[in-house]
Amino acid sequence: MSSLPSSVDVAIIGAGAAGLGAAHALHGSGLSVIVLEARNRLGGRAWTVQASPEVTFDVGCGWLHSADKNSFVTIANQLDFEVNTDLPPWRDRAFGNAFPQSQRDDFMRAMDAFYERLWEAAQKDTDEPASQSLEPGNRWNPMIDAISTYINGCELKDMSTLDWDVYEDTNANWRIRLGYGALIAAYGANCPVALSCNVTLIDHSGKRIRLETSQGTLIADKVIVTVPTNLITDEAIRFSPALPTKIDAAAGLPLGVDDKVTLALDDAEAFPKEGNLRGATMRTDMGTYHIRPFGQPCIEGFFGGSFARELEDAGEGAIAAQGIDEIAGFLGNDIRRKLKPLCESRWAHDPFARGSYSHALPGHAGDRAALAEPVDERLFFAGEATSPNFFTTAHGARDSGERAAKEVLAAIGTR
Repeated sequence: MSSLPSSVDVAIIGAGAAGLGAAHALHGSGLSVIVLEARNRLGGRAWTVQASPEVTFDVGCGWLHSADKNSFVTIANQLDFEVNTDLPPWRDRAFGNAFPQSQRDDFMRAMDAFYERLWEAAQKDTDEPASQSLEPGNRWNPMIDAISTYINGCELKDMSTLDWDVYEDTNANWRIRLGYGALIAAYGANCPVALSCNVTLIDHSGKRIRLETSQGTLIADKVIVTVPTNLITDEAIRFSPALPTKIDAAAGLPLGVDDKVTLALDDAEAFPKEGNLRGATMRTDMGTYHIRPFGQPCIEGFFGGSFARELEDAGEGAIAAQGIDEIAGFLGNDIRRKLKPLCESRWAHDPFARGSYSHALPGHAGDRAALAEPVDERLFFAGEATSPNFFTTAHGARDSGERAAKEVLAAIGTR
């Protein structure tokens, strides 16, 4: 990877999907470009690990959502990454008796009715909490809220109805066999990136912009900021002069929490491939489980919202322990001896993320556009939180980086 230069035309902060998308869009422009990444790897919140010799695990994003409109599908084909188009397991393919089919059908009817009410509420153009669309007293409300924690990283009371309405979901969800994080890392392999380079200050008071980093000072004409909103809100990166409108916008778009765990599964052939395991637990603090993804000998667990945050706060290994306890509750205690923790995410405790992906708080649906707005044609903003329709996704982040790069080029052309 690149060493830190003293001066560039364009500095990009963050080598996640957004930063790499911006770097690709600026390639061939004739501008000198550097991507500054605080981590020692590419990808940001996209990260694939070899959890065991037999299990590849996406610690971060794992699904090509809205795949028929997802720019990473084309990139995967260009880079010879196999795209798996099998149907996802989360609606069907139930395993075990913890959630009988009759109850699943009743739950899905309640879920579909909730989404219909949520859509009707959005047409009123009043940005209320999504929880107001729950049917009072419905027995399935806690589990509907649990689904929100998996999708949005937060409970429905913290989710903007109008923001939910503009998200574009084509219901096509595909996967990368070698890992989404691995694809994004390969996508950035030829980009000029300085790793382990943590930016702490963006001083835009002078004619040129001065960046203070853990590797020294860098001067740039233009800067593209792609870091997660929580870092802006917490002022982990400071602006001088301050940018209160950006901090306010980021605060309206906090990162929720979604965490995953992968558990090695002995005697895996006795279990179905791509199975779904979930119980009719009638509570929000629950996990959902994917049995043998890609036929691998493992079970992948998923936790979201305040429950995931509580598990993270309980310490390393708590997510895996909770997963094993829940699976044993569904399938019996004998399953415990077949399960072994391999890897778990703890995104809220990751210092360079502090969460998983953004959700707009009620009343803050307009903050995505406010966060994306350039400042003085010198500071530009990208990242999944700035995507108007594909927020929370890696391809939304990548596309926003490309958009910011085009804004840079337009500003230079105007000048």
